[in-house]
Amino acid sequence: MQLNNVTEFILLGLTQDPFRKKIVFVIFLLFYLGTLLGNLLIITTIKTSQALGSPMYFFLFHLSLSDTCFSTSIAPRTLVDSLSKKTTISFSECIIQVFTFHFFGCLEIFILILMAVDRYVAICKPLHYMTIMNHRVCSVLVAVAWVGSCVHSLVQIFLALRLPFCGPNEIDHYFCDLEPLLKLACADTYVTNLLLVSNSGAICTVSFVMLMFSYIIILHSLRNHSAEGRRKALSTCISHIIVVILFFGPCIFIYTRPATTFPMDKMIAVFYTIGTPLLNPLIYTLRNAEVKNAMRKLWSKKLISDDNR
Repeated sequence: MQLNNVTEFILLGLTQDPFRKKIVFVIFLLFYLGTLLGNLLIITTIKTSQALGSPMYFFLFHLSLSDTCFSTSIAPRTLVDSLSKKTTISFSECIIQVFTFHFFGCLEIFILILMAVDRYVAICKPLHYMTIMNHRVCSVLVAVAWVGSCVHSLVQIFLALRLPFCGPNEIDHYFCDLEPLLKLACADTYVTNLLLVSNSGAICTVSFVMLMFSYIIILHSLRNHSAEGRRKALSTCISHIIVVILFFGPCIFIYTRPATTFPMDKMIAVFYTIGTPLLNPLIYTLRNAEVKNAMRKLWSKKLISDDNR
């Protein structure tokens, strides 16, 4: 690990203008509260509903959990900074934010892959579905996803700790990530950038290609299904494909190119840090009749329990 003269960084945020910072605060607050409400509602519904006991909803539970934590790793800090004149973050806090951001971001990628595997088995191997995707298998797959995410995040931390910081400490971003940190390092970062692209960039790109290829196979196999089965499977797959494109598009743009920054980078980061976690529960609930019905039953039980008091 390199010895650093820098003990804290200054986050320049999305804007330095006081009025625009208040606008940023309102937008982030609304999006973050919406993310918490939507994802926690899905988590509660899946946990309390016996009708949502299939593997797909087991994975959706973990997707909503990772979305909630992913957004929480960024949004609260940004909200505080939007109201503060002093927007400093200590070196250790910055490293922790890099770890949590990449951990839950990578976990979401792996969960999306597991959801694609689940849909492939359900549609292409329907007779063996419950045998292949039993609870033990699903639990092991999710555990592997958590461990894999941890390994990925530890690599990011290793890369960050190797960087020597001995002068500039202004991060031109609203959160800590390796890309903006590379610009502050007082050493040649060419090799580190290659490792970043081969780690984060490869995970994003390879996962996206795998997911799209799997959904092409799934959609192609729907020709052999009944009209009703085809309609239901198509609705579920389209929801998954929309989420995949919305999440992976910005990530691939940010993490698969050389160490160059564009003015639009921060706005794109806003989309996948607070936009996608908010859209995911909306997409999955609005396009899924089972989830909507379970939520109605949950709400009805709450109303009945309130009336009986």
